[in-house]
Amino acid sequence: MEEYHRHCDEVGFNADEAHNIVKECIDGVLGGEDYNQNNINQWTASIVEQSLAHLVKLGKAYKYIVTCAVVQKSAYGFHTASSCFWDTTSDGTCTVRWENRTMNCIANVFAIAIVL
Repeated sequence: MEEYHRHCDEVGFNADEAHNIVKECIDGVLGGEDYNQNNINQWTASIVEQSLAHLVKLGKAYKYIVTCAVVQKSAYGFHTASSCFWDTTSDGTCTVRWENRTMNCIANVFAIAIVL
């Protein structure tokens, strides 16, 4: 319990905390599934909506953007990039990479501090 409180009082974006939240959401949606093109829209929507809901529940003064891409595993690989212009002392990002034998998933969280 003490570890949790330390993270809550922390100034700045806690990338580890966000990573764990998003990974749990991905595990919950994609765990045990095989790639199916017909389910991708529902899966990605569930991942971003659940992740966003859990991040907001942390009660921190942040605006969040969550993205998610799921692709069928292939020999071609899967590459993404992002760039941000922001305050590195308060804003932050984390990337979660997840895979199973049939698909790859990459989710990104961007957290922008709300200045009161």
